[in-house]
Amino acid sequence: MQVPLSWLKDYVRLTLEPEALAARLTFAGLEVEDIASIGLPALPGRAAEGLAWEAEKIVVGEVRQVMPHPNADRLVLCRLFDGRQEHTVLTGAPNLFPYKGQGPLAQPLKVAYAREGATLYDGHAPGRVLTTLKRMKIRGVESSSMICSEKELGLSEEHEGVMILEADSPTGAPLVEVLGDRVFSVKINPNMARAASLIGIAREVAALTGQKLRQPSYTLRGSGKPLRGSLRIEIRRPDLNPRFTAALIRQVKIGPSPEWMQRRLRRAGMRPINNVVDITNYVMLETGQPLHAFDWDVLQRRAGSGPVVIQTRLAEAGEPLTTLDGVERVLEDFMILVCDRRGALSIAGVMGGAESEVTEGTTSILLEGAAWDFISIRRAVQALGLPSEASYRFSRGVHPGMTVRAVARAASLMAEECQGVVARDVVDAYPRKAARVTVDLPLARVEALLGAPIAEGEVVRVLERLEFGVEVRAAAPAGRGRRSTQARAPRVLRVTVPDHRLDIGPGVIGQADLIEEIARVYGYERIPEAQLATLLPPQRDNPGLEREEAVRDLLVQAGLQEVITYRFTSPEREAQLDPLGAARARSQYVEIANPIGPDRSVLRRSLLSSVMEVAARQAGQRPRVAVFEIGPVFHPTGEGLPDEPLRLAIVLSGLREPAHWSSPAAAPMDFYDLKGILEVLTEGLHVGEMTLAEAPHPSFHPGKCASLSAAGRAMGVLGELHPVVAQRFGFAQPVLAADLDVQVLLDGIPPRFTVGAIPGVPPVLEDLALIVAEEVPAGRVMEVMRTAGGPLLREVRLFDVYRGAQAGEGKKSLAFSLTYQAEDRTLTDGEVAQVRLRIIRALEEMLGARIRSGA
Repeated sequence: MQVPLSWLKDYVRLTLEPEALAARLTFAGLEVEDIASIGLPALPGRAAEGLAWEAEKIVVGEVRQVMPHPNADRLVLCRLFDGRQEHTVLTGAPNLFPYKGQGPLAQPLKVAYAREGATLYDGHAPGRVLTTLKRMKIRGVESSSMICSEKELGLSEEHEGVMILEADSPTGAPLVEVLGDRVFSVKINPNMARAASLIGIAREVAALTGQKLRQPSYTLRGSGKPLRGSLRIEIRRPDLNPRFTAALIRQVKIGPSPEWMQRRLRRAGMRPINNVVDITNYVMLETGQPLHAFDWDVLQRRAGSGPVVIQTRLAEAGEPLTTLDGVERVLEDFMILVCDRRGALSIAGVMGGAESEVTEGTTSILLEGAAWDFISIRRAVQALGLPSEASYRFSRGVHPGMTVRAVARAASLMAEECQGVVARDVVDAYPRKAARVTVDLPLARVEALLGAPIAEGEVVRVLERLEFGVEVRAAAPAGRGRRSTQARAPRVLRVTVPDHRLDIGPGVIGQADLIEEIARVYGYERIPEAQLATLLPPQRDNPGLEREEAVRDLLVQAGLQEVITYRFTSPEREAQLDPLGAARARSQYVEIANPIGPDRSVLRRSLLSSVMEVAARQAGQRPRVAVFEIGPVFHPTGEGLPDEPLRLAIVLSGLREPAHWSSPAAAPMDFYDLKGILEVLTEGLHVGEMTLAEAPHPSFHPGKCASLSAAGRAMGVLGELHPVVAQRFGFAQPVLAADLDVQVLLDGIPPRFTVGAIPGVPPVLEDLALIVAEEVPAGRVMEVMRTAGGPLLREVRLFDVYRGAQAGEGKKSLAFSLTYQAEDRTLTDGEVAQVRLRIIRALEEMLGARIRSGA
């Protein structure tokens, strides 16, 4: 939010320098991100923006007469007094032509006057080009100074006419003292939405610096024919529209708003349009209450002979409305509308309709101030893509108590600046009155939460500066008897929340909210550090979390990167995992009541789908993708909370390792890379032997998918994704993935495991090649070997697979490296031969294996 300090001064006296004030606001939760300087030198450490006006060279001038140029029809000569002497100044500004030939002006025009030698921007050069005023002749008339446009002063790109100042501007005063300004860029966080206005910022400044807040008059000074009887308001959903206030201003004259208002709007980041629209924007920036102006004559014409009936209701699905930007919009059934009996007039809190907008021919204004449900406004803004200053405020919450004040303030300005006649009453429909919130705040609670005592008077002053009502009370005595009655009872503050605050809750929550306000304004930096006065609670382990973190650590050590993805998705997104693109029915999902968009409308059922989206984005930026996520999926239970099983998803794609000078042709990752990662995981967790078995899955490539078990419990699937699935996510190369049940993995981790000493005796190594049937998995062969070999067979490793004529049809050759080792002695040849014989017999009997000749 842009906050011009010259405007802020209307509401509070500024006693601190800009940098010091910015620091105080930032510490209090309103971060001042930047300070722009207008006409003033840039502050230390801040980037210079625009032109610093020289006090002696650029001043307020007074045009006393506009005369024709003797040699040019498009130029005029002005008699100008600069506070010291009178000059004849040449200009071609078209906005001075209406005064030409009128003789001495009854009301001199105040302008920005630059003396000879002043440095300005060239008003006719593109961009911002500096120039210095020099004496010269133009069409026979000597010129050494000039009357400035906004562009020449660096205020805007407007250079067609000169800038006309307010009539009370002091002649001869340095322009920097009249128009110079600092503008704060203030970040309004969601918890500070109440400060999204000049008065909101001023209230904070007043509280922080001990100054008094000066509010404008909110009294409706109407003298025209009453509005009541000509207008009726019907609110169909008070929960969505608790209050609707309207005022009528007749006989308005549409035109430009005064220069001072336009200047303030520009500095606050808004474009001036006309006096009526500018006043509604001005009051919104001033008070934080957005307003909307309707053409009253259009509403009467639509109503016919009866009174105008304004209705607020939800839109019907597919209902059309052409908005102020000329776009016909198709509305959804959660959007709130302001209507009459003939149809929609505006999208509440978002944008008005084109038919009832204020035009140059408008003569009567119906001014609306309303309160809307912030969630509904937020949904409408997101669905329509129509963010605005008004919807920004409504979507964060505006208290219903603000409507009458803002309407009265804007009506008074329209009477002054539009020469309008204000109806002597307002029509105020308030079916759902906001409850007045009171909180009992024990002073002992303040000290307990902040860890330091703050004097009662200081606490009261802070709250009263923020416009809370405060009544000091004594708490009821804890017991009866002489001692308890003589002891001073603890003090309690009965705090009444002002009606511009929506963020203070009742009860214990309200106490915490108020204590936060006290600390914020008192100054966090003033609260001393303190040790806890109570004992720390006993520290207890969280085995589930610790085991989950162990899984993460092992996967990261294996070279994977953890990602955290959205838990929101849509059935169509998850349907990408099905080669046929079949989406689950929405009834199989947990639906979100207020989704951020149609593509994030349900809670996910598949973690792999979420991780694939992230991996696909990474695949377009790097040659290797290796990511994982541990997170819940959500299964509806029919009633109550959904089941949230914990899943692990792994996605690999691309090169096994980055290209290197020693191995420029790096190979792509394959099934065995994924299998190796899972072996590292299961071995590191000591969950037992990992078992793979071929198993089909619709998301995976036929014949390249396996089920995974550990310690006899099924964990999930892994393999290469179906090519159609990979292409749907945007992959051009094969994708390897695993989708596992984390809870099974965590449940299999033993509470403790045995660690053996490294043997001090040498092992015996030998290779063994077998011929087995093609359908016999290598894992089964290794299982039989380990069982038959007993404790002396330390390790079995498959190092070669051969299929061919020498193995025989329907057969394959598997070559294993065997390691024999005892803990207490070196094995003899005879001992090794006995173990080998047991292994071979077991393989022959159980698997029909035979030793390959030459092995």
